[in-house]
Amino acid sequence: MNNQQMMELTTVEKSAFEELVKECTRSGSIDSSLYVEYDVKRGLRDSNGNGVLTGLTEISDVIGTKSENGRKVPVDGQLFYQGYNVEEIVDDLGDKRFGFEEVTYLLLFGKLPTPEQRQNFIHILTDLEELSGAFIRDVIMKATSANLMNSLMKSILSLYSYDENPDDTSVPNVLRQSLQLIAKMPLISVYAYQAYRHYKLDGTLLIKNPKKGYSIAENILYMLREDGQFTELEAKVLDTCLIIHAEHGGGNNSTFTTHVVTSSGTDTYSATAASIASLKGPKHGGANLKVQRMFEDIMSNCENWEDKDEVCAYLEKILDKQAFDHSGLIYGMGHAVYTLSDPRARIIKKFAKELSEEKGMQKEFALYNLVEKEAGELIMKKRQMFKPVCANVDFYSGFVYSMLGIPEELFTPIFAVSRISGWCAHRLEELVNAGKIIRPAYKYVGYHRTYCDEQHREHQE
Repeated sequence: MNNQQMMELTTVEKSAFEELVKECTRSGSIDSSLYVEYDVKRGLRDSNGNGVLTGLTEISDVIGTKSENGRKVPVDGQLFYQGYNVEEIVDDLGDKRFGFEEVTYLLLFGKLPTPEQRQNFIHILTDLEELSGAFIRDVIMKATSANLMNSLMKSILSLYSYDENPDDTSVPNVLRQSLQLIAKMPLISVYAYQAYRHYKLDGTLLIKNPKKGYSIAENILYMLREDGQFTELEAKVLDTCLIIHAEHGGGNNSTFTTHVVTSSGTDTYSATAASIASLKGPKHGGANLKVQRMFEDIMSNCENWEDKDEVCAYLEKILDKQAFDHSGLIYGMGHAVYTLSDPRARIIKKFAKELSEEKGMQKEFALYNLVEKEAGELIMKKRQMFKPVCANVDFYSGFVYSMLGIPEELFTPIFAVSRISGWCAHRLEELVNAGKIIRPAYKYVGYHRTYCDEQHREHQE
């Protein structure tokens, strides 16, 4: 029922609908004490908030603590792709182009490519970077969505119809499909934005084919900008963002979704669309946009961004639910695994500083830096927490995307452009190991009742 249909309802019908809403809410409410009584791992987490072990993987490792004298001690976070430290990968790449493509190869095949393998892999992805005019016209340009993640899901599911063998879940076929999706996702994302912009924003339509010889990061910037121009630093920063968002263990919500739906035997397009649906959520992929909104609010309500006392006072208002969205959350702070620091935030912060100097936005960067320094302590004090609270990858990513001139509508789709490499690696890992269908248990806590025709009639009367 859409808003127009709701407006057309009679007073009696509206009242009946509101009663249904109340009944739905009442029926769905479960006594929170029962979760403790039955030791239910809500959100597949234990009482300390740690993820319940549900599988094994060799693709990536996320470390936020170490064992010391039988207890877990906070440490600076580390992220490993196929055994390689991500910070070392980024450092070793230096000024090399096609870093994201190289990392994608590592995630999919478990090893770093030789120079020849790297070049061949880049050529394969480049050849797959295309979408037919008919697909752009008939799928992407029609029924555009304000939230581009829905456009991504629609387009990915439509690719099923263009595949001659969509339901084959053999490794060779799924690898073929994976490479095609990795190569086409940037085009789908940018074109979906251009379609939305054309119909809902300013009427401008800019459809540019990717440029041969450009990396995925370079082509995103090239296709988005009318003049197609970008600096080496801009391309490097976006390439790095794609690298650090590409994978984050099998337990993050969207990747776990990949494992769950893959275990059922479904096709690659359905599995990918399900993962995109998960990433769309503001608690997952949409978090960087919440950070962006929060900083806009801070900037408009704090006169002196360099005044620590003024900024901290406003942060306390946010925590006390008196400011911003009244949720009591400082977005971009805290992580389920990382404690002292998030390695991805450390990486992106360094590039955010460089980019802010190129763009003349040092004042804005200084505010982000100030909030990062003070927010963790404020949260721990206000919430009486003992686990350290650090900035996560979302804290700086929205700021970086804004400096790159990337529209906010594309923040989460670009996350998907990156994370699809990890999803595909995990889907293949699930298929290779041929595990059982993933089926966690739910405890029934309702009542068993006798259904009686007479009682049913009386209730209706």
